[in-house]
This record gives sequence, C-alpha cells and structure tokens, in this order.
Amino acid sequence: MNIKQNRILIFGAGVIGSVYALRFAQSGLDVTLLARGKRLETLQRNGLRYNDNGAVQQISVRTIEKLVNDDIYDFIFVPVRYDQAESALSAIKNNQSQTIITLTNTVGYDSWLKIVGDRLLPGFPGAGGDIKDDVLYAQFGSETWQGTIFGEINGQVTERVKELAAILETAGLHYEILHNIQAFHVSHAALAAVNKHFYANDGMVDITAARSEVILSKLAADVKQNIRLVEQAGIPVIPPETKAMGEWPDEDIISHYRQMLSNDFIIDVKLGNHAVSAKPEILLLDEVFHKTMTRLAQ
Repeated sequence: MNIKQNRILIFGAGVIGSVYALRFAQSGLDVTLLARGKRLETLQRNGLRYNDNGAVQQISVRTIEKLVNDDIYDFIFVPVRYDQAESALSAIKNNQSQTIITLTNTVGYDSWLKIVGDRLLPGFPGAGGDIKDDVLYAQFGSETWQGTIFGEINGQVTERVKELAAILETAGLHYEILHNIQAFHVSHAALAAVNKHFYANDGMVDITAARSEVILSKLAADVKQNIRLVEQAGIPVIPPETKAMGEWPDEDIISHYRQMLSNDFIIDVKLGNHAVSAKPEILLLDEVFHKTMTRLAQ
C-alpha cells in the first residue's frame, strides 16, 4: 500500500485540525484543510504559520472552503468541538467519502451514526495547544496514551483501521487502537468535564485562581465522583491511569493539577484562547455525561 496515494481531508482549521494538517504536510502526505472565514483568508495569504521552538515558521497547505459531494477522500478527519460535531457531520453527510474520523469528546455515537452511518470511525486527538495572532502553538503527545486514539465501535481491527495506523506511522505520530473506544471516550469525558471549574462569567479564571485550593478542591471532588459514575454505569475506566485517579486522595489530585498548571503549554491549553472558545463544549459535555451515566446506572 502506498500511503501517499491516500487523500486526506481535515474538516476544520482550529488548533487540532491545523496541527494534524501541519504534521501530514510535513510528512509529504496528500492533505487538504477545510477552513472558513478569516482563518481561510489567513491560510491562503500566509500559509499555515506555526511555532517551532520559539521561531515562527510557515508551510503551504492546500485549502478549500466547502466540501462538495463528489470530492472524494480516503479519510476525512473531523477535529471539531463536541457541541459542533453534529453540524459538521451533517455538512459531510452527502459526500461519498467512506471513512469519517471524529476527533473530539463524546459519551456516545448514536446521533452521529444517524447522520453518517457506518462510515463513522470514532477517535480522539493526540494533540493540544492554542492559536495566537494566527500562529499555531501546539504539540502532539509523546507517549502512547497521549497519542491519537481510535477504533471501530464494534472493536474489530478492520482494514481502514490498519490504513489509518499506517498513515499516522508515516507522520511519526503515536497512536493507540482500542477495542472499546466508547469506554475511553466516557472515561475521558469524566475528566474533561471538570474543566468547567476553570471558567469565570467572562472567560477563564486567572492562573492564580486556577491553582487555588478553592477551585482545585472542587475539581478533585468531581474527578473522583465522575470516575465512580462511570464504574457504576458498568463501563470500564480506561486507561489505567484514569481509573487510578479515582482512588487518589483529594490532596494528590490537587497536587497533580497544580503541577500541570506550572507548565506554560498546559496553561495555554487549560486557560488560553482555545479553552475560552471551548466553554460551550465543556458545559454540554458535563451535562450529557451526567445524564448518560444516570440513565445507564438505572
């Protein structure tokens, strides 16, 4: 199989979409980035600008504004927020591409399957960061569980799963193929939802407040409660590190988050522009997570 023959579309040019497009383009893969509005204009005018160890670099990436039905790709990546996923998939619905990889938070796939059917291949991104002054500040995880995570809903390792793994290997990216991708998504939602405590009425709390005992105590209590809810719903908590957090003393969870919030990159991820725009996603994820866990536990 010649990986370079695969046509790849990244449906969305936010932080996650941009960093995947960047890595794929750097690796010589056939990648196109769908963008809109000012982001599209910036990419067409300046290329994809990114931070490279303190220096701003630029790379040209093929861009489109709209996906037409007969423009067929081997893989369409959909790295959008959870609250935007249904509208993004609806925009792809009539396109004839056969594999659509969602890279986002979720607790289930029923509504997505109604839109795109078995073309859906659920996943989760192995990257994070921010965009500042049209410059991408992002990076991929350096360990397996920080890599791109994906798998068929039925747990089978299909040919398209193998092809996706080969693409990520070509790009030099860590990945993990899961036999229970929904268990991962639910487990991750349990942790992601607690980020609601970093939001203030007009944006994010400042770094001092984020590190405070007041906020981190609430966060620690929710981490443990959410993990218990997953277990009570009969869903495996994965990876093991997430399951273990459910048994930590509150002070250990507080210390863990305080240590993370001493890293400039993590501060950008948790409190930066990308986090501000993600507020609707986190609040919706928190709501749906609790409703779903309550229903499953009954």
